[in-house]
Amino acid sequence: MSFRIISVLLFLFVATSSFSKDYRASFFGIQSNGITLNTTSIQKAIDYIHENGGGRLVFEVGRYLTGSIFLKSNVTLHLEEGAVLIGSLNPFDYYRHGHWTSLLFALEQNNIGLTGKGVVDGRGYDVAQRYLEMIHKGIIKDLLIKDRPKEGVRPHNIFFLKCNGITIKDITLKNPGSWTQQYDRCTNLTIENTTVDSKNYWNNDGIDIVDCDSVIVRNNYIDASDDGICLKSHSKTGVCQHILIENNTVRSSASGIKFGTYSWGGFQNIKIINNTIFDTYRSAITFAAVDGAFIQDIVVDSLKAYNTGNIIFLRIGERREGRKGSMKNIQISNIYGEVAASKADAGYPYEGPIEHQPRNISPASIVGMPDVAIENVILKNIEIHYPGGGNSQYAKVSLDELDKVPELEAEYPEFSMFKELPAWGFYVRHAKGITFENLTMSCQKKDYRMPIVLDDAQNILFKDLKIKGIVQKETPVFSKDSSFEIK
Repeated sequence: MSFRIISVLLFLFVATSSFSKDYRASFFGIQSNGITLNTTSIQKAIDYIHENGGGRLVFEVGRYLTGSIFLKSNVTLHLEEGAVLIGSLNPFDYYRHGHWTSLLFALEQNNIGLTGKGVVDGRGYDVAQRYLEMIHKGIIKDLLIKDRPKEGVRPHNIFFLKCNGITIKDITLKNPGSWTQQYDRCTNLTIENTTVDSKNYWNNDGIDIVDCDSVIVRNNYIDASDDGICLKSHSKTGVCQHILIENNTVRSSASGIKFGTYSWGGFQNIKIINNTIFDTYRSAITFAAVDGAFIQDIVVDSLKAYNTGNIIFLRIGERREGRKGSMKNIQISNIYGEVAASKADAGYPYEGPIEHQPRNISPASIVGMPDVAIENVILKNIEIHYPGGGNSQYAKVSLDELDKVPELEAEYPEFSMFKELPAWGFYVRHAKGITFENLTMSCQKKDYRMPIVLDDAQNILFKDLKIKGIVQKETPVFSKDSSFEIK
């Protein structure tokens, strides 16, 4: 047999094998009219592909109505441009696993994915209203907080548990009933080049990574009414680790990139590189260890934050008695930030509550506990522009009364939790081994407060500190029970 014939046969074999890996949704009788409920037929298609060596279930242009479906190992859902997977409006079309409800599930599966330029539309607001009707009728049991179903009752778009080898790529995820996507105790996860539009109801987080190992979150655009990219730890033995968060753009009516609030186990070996945060009600960056977690070996580099309520908030707390977290070995560098003079998320369908905001603009903060300090933090090449305008007539904490700033170890951790603070630029409390190198801060309007306040902060070093704009104080740093050096 000639080499040419062998080559042709090899090509045909490869082409046939490749073709056999793609299965058109229509082959399984899945309807694209947006009316027919396809839950059973989509699940049968997934099961068939899984049982026959794996492949892609390909959805062409159309609207595919479904309730909860379960991905299986070696199966990828591929939505071509113009294909929309839409969530049913009937609450009884959704499955609940443990605490969570979702449109798309995967439980302990391997090599799975959701790809293509199509859309997953959870229609979460409308689904939530149907749940609410059923709860008021007594058909569905739920505690109802502020007359809305709890976040676990309302469906996510995606909930994957203990899966390995996940690819989420190019897809648009929109309008979840709760969090957009949650990956719990998964490994080898890539979320890349996606668009998240999740601002149609409460608790619409963009991405939630829970106790996962080896994760890449890259080149995504996220517009969320709750936290944009949120790492959590739900287990005392769980750890979020070996994670890269790179080249993402985040708009959020809460925090941009956040660790916590659930923070039971730990967070380590995480890099947050070249991200942009804007129109954010809370903080661009929040690291919170308030349920006993450790946070260590974290790198934040090249972050731009525009029109945000706060730039950096590092916090240790004790929401669960006896469980005190820890935080050390944090490097934050090459940060440019502009703090908003007014409410940064104005115009969102679900804005952050105005009553949570202090009267005066809050500083970036590093706040530990009296017996657990935040340790070894390096902040390098930081430039933050503040609006200033702090008014002592309606809100003042004087420098000789720093003890009046409450500890609030058990409270929900947000930069605004202390209400009024005595600094407009940086507030450091219960910390040691903090280095500021090339820190530039400006204040647009007069502010009665100090640029920097240290309270129970040891071994604080400032190298090349620059305070610009309208500054009323001769010295930029006020220190109480602290040790610092300016070079």
